Amino acid sequence: MSDERLSLPILRRLSYAVGHFLNDLCASMWFTYFLVYYHSVLGFRSTYTGLLLLTGQIADGVCSPLLGHESDRTQGCGTYGKRKTWHLFGTVCVLISFPFTFNPCLGCGEDTPQWAELLYLIPFVIVSQFGWATAQISHLSLIPELVSSEHAKAELTAYRHAFAVMANITVYASAWLLFHFESGRDGTSITDGLGQSDIPIFRNLLLVVMGIGGVSSLLFHLGTRERSQVPEETDSADEERQPFVISSQQSAAPRSPLQWKHWLREPAFYQVTFLHLCTRLIVNLSQIYIPMYLINSLQLPKTYIASVPLLMCVSGFLSSSLMKPLSKPIGTDMTYFVGLLLVNGFSYWILMSREIGPVIYGPAVLLGAGSAIILMTSLSMTAKLIGDQTQSGAFVYGAMGFVDKVGSGVGVIIIQSQQPCHVARCCSDCVRYYHDVIGIVTGGVAVAAALALCSIVVCPIRIRHHPEENLVNCRKADLKQTCTPYLA
Repeated sequence: MSDERLSLPILRRLSYAVGHFLNDLCASMWFTYFLVYYHSVLGFRSTYTGLLLLTGQIADGVCSPLLGHESDRTQGCGTYGKRKTWHLFGTVCVLISFPFTFNPCLGCGEDTPQWAELLYLIPFVIVSQFGWATAQISHLSLIPELVSSEHAKAELTAYRHAFAVMANITVYASAWLLFHFESGRDGTSITDGLGQSDIPIFRNLLLVVMGIGGVSSLLFHLGTRERSQVPEETDSADEERQPFVISSQQSAAPRSPLQWKHWLREPAFYQVTFLHLCTRLIVNLSQIYIPMYLINSLQLPKTYIASVPLLMCVSGFLSSSLMKPLSKPIGTDMTYFVGLLLVNGFSYWILMSREIGPVIYGPAVLLGAGSAIILMTSLSMTAKLIGDQTQSGAFVYGAMGFVDKVGSGVGVIIIQSQQPCHVARCCSDCVRYYHDVIGIVTGGVAVAAALALCSIVVCPIRIRHHPEENLVNCRKADLKQTCTPYLA
């Protein structure tokens, strides 16, 4: 095994990490500003905004496992590599469709019903989420393809997450600057509420996202080399010299490659999937409803929807730098538990402080740090689950993507449907409503994540052998009589 498979050079690590930068930039706008933009800026009904976001999440979730399966099965375009081929296709889909989701309906006027605008937006949302899922699954699946050691996989995951945090910082810092410099040109003030006068701000923010994201994707494709899927002759010869069946007394038995149907029989697959779902619900729902909480519950100036998420990203970035030295002495499971403690600290602070006002920066630091820790740890557990089963790694990531995307979408539509008032300008009942959403939902899901973590501590992540697959191999070689160890 080459040294490159154990650890990549720094430039190749960086080129890999920027491959998801466009996705991270778009995800930051999607989760943080989608509801605010459509509900408070364009004036959509709360149920329509929830339905539109749910449509995107379902499209992303349904596409993820299907694309994962296709990414594992296909060979890619020539010698370019199957993961990079799919990544390029997804990037193009995002670049041509996502700009329409943060721009008013073309050709629509004041008399155009909102349901017609909804029908106009749905195709662009579906295509952009399809492209987003394609790029995400192929990029994640490259981790076990590029490196083999657990340390190197965790290292690439850390680089990837660091760039995700930087993408969020880029979006929020740009939004903060745009709110400060663009507000007031039409007679409005930064202390005013959000409205249609803020459409140019979000349009300019979109241009920043598309420009930076496009360049970063180009750097990824130029600087990342995908490992060839064709086995070398020496590897084939070594494989032919290995016996079909290894005695049960030997320390390690050969494992046949797992396909998608085999993963569905693995208890560890469901353990990690549920933990991943809880993690994403904490991260996504808090990211979605923090702006609504700031604007409607705390009634703070609109610049806070940029400054508070920006502070959360900075604290998340700092905590991610402490992730490696923290996880070594206490382990991955306890590191995740530390992140949950920070998230629960945020939830408790919010619920116990009704008149929190500008002091929101304090709990925001806890939420940002806790979210970063649990997200990085969850991805590391997924890479550990896949292990050397890289041929079906995209399906695992795709299945988990399906669960967390649909789960987040369903959570949003439930919250939006229970909102006291459905108009753009919230009534007094919304003040308490978004306060409860950001506190109770975040803390409640954190408790569920703690239960999932307990199941992993009791039953550690491991993949079982599949006797039926080894039996097939034995029958093919007419060595059925030697299969006793696998049939026990």
